[in-house]
Amino acid sequence: MHELKKARLVLEDGTVYEGTSFGYEKSVSGEVVFYTAMTGYPESLTDPSYKGQILVPTYPMIGNYGVPVDDERDGISKFFESDKIHCKALVISDYSSRYSHWNSQKSLGDWLKEQQIPGLFGIDTRALTQKLRDHGAMLGKILFDNEDIPYYDPNKDNIVAKVSTKKIMEYGNGKYKVVLVDCGVKNNILRCLLKRDVTVKRVPWNYDFTKEKFDGIFLSNGPGDPSRCEETIEHIRKALKGNTPIMGICLGNQLMARAAGASTYKLKYGHRSHNQPVMNPGGTRCYITSQNHGFAIDETTLPADWEPLFVNVNDGTNEGIQHKKKPFFSAQFHPEASSGPVDTEFLFDNFIAAMKTSKK
Repeated sequence: MHELKKARLVLEDGTVYEGTSFGYEKSVSGEVVFYTAMTGYPESLTDPSYKGQILVPTYPMIGNYGVPVDDERDGISKFFESDKIHCKALVISDYSSRYSHWNSQKSLGDWLKEQQIPGLFGIDTRALTQKLRDHGAMLGKILFDNEDIPYYDPNKDNIVAKVSTKKIMEYGNGKYKVVLVDCGVKNNILRCLLKRDVTVKRVPWNYDFTKEKFDGIFLSNGPGDPSRCEETIEHIRKALKGNTPIMGICLGNQLMARAAGASTYKLKYGHRSHNQPVMNPGGTRCYITSQNHGFAIDETTLPADWEPLFVNVNDGTNEGIQHKKKPFFSAQFHPEASSGPVDTEFLFDNFIAAMKTSKK
């Protein structure tokens, strides 16, 4: 390991945490958020939903299984959720420079350097997380030497435009034709669709997909404030006038709600973990889900022809919606997981069933 360099994490309230660099050495700023998953840092770091954020895992040791090889299948990475790291920086407690895994090819530190992403270790991430839980998500900056930079709030930008595809892309050759609105889609959503006999047409976030011919519409996950995606919302609003099946995940859930006429709001510190319990309203079965979002639907503003599909058992927030008559539904959590539990992957089967019924 090269000579270790000190750096500071400075929160917007002036709190300073000193750590040691193990990634790329440059000053950056963003929204500081924590997540409580014990595994899956390659998937989380390449999840476009973390765009503009400084990521703080609560699990103490990170890096012990290295970084996997970047193989592809069907034009999609087998082990990463996009083609690069999207978070602004990684802040951890204990960095494992020695790694061991059958599929690893490099260390986490080397990967961060290649991708020009700062990483700090030696910070009390439990104390930092407690502060974020008490105060809420905060802006922060990582500073090297005597440099200073301004704070950056990604929620004031349309960061979906930064992570969405810039061109139309097609995958597979299946029976069902699905147009996927890419607001920052994870690769495992594509994998889950392709293994279900689907042809996917992936389009930019602001593309008017209503002019296309398809059997279903898929609204992807993505970063930031859903209210910044007015062009996407307008296209969804037009699609809701028809009867073509629509499924949404995470940001897609919020965009569908706003298109239907509901409102969204920012959570105090969001849901970012592998262990969020959700239930169907009035049901008895609990599903454990993977989540990564900072905004939620105000279900009290749902129009009369819509209803909640899932509710968060921990805090009672909305975790999905569905139309009472038409084949439209969405989930706030990630049924495709990667990483995390796969309790709710059946939602993809429900989407296929809806397209099958609509084609009769």
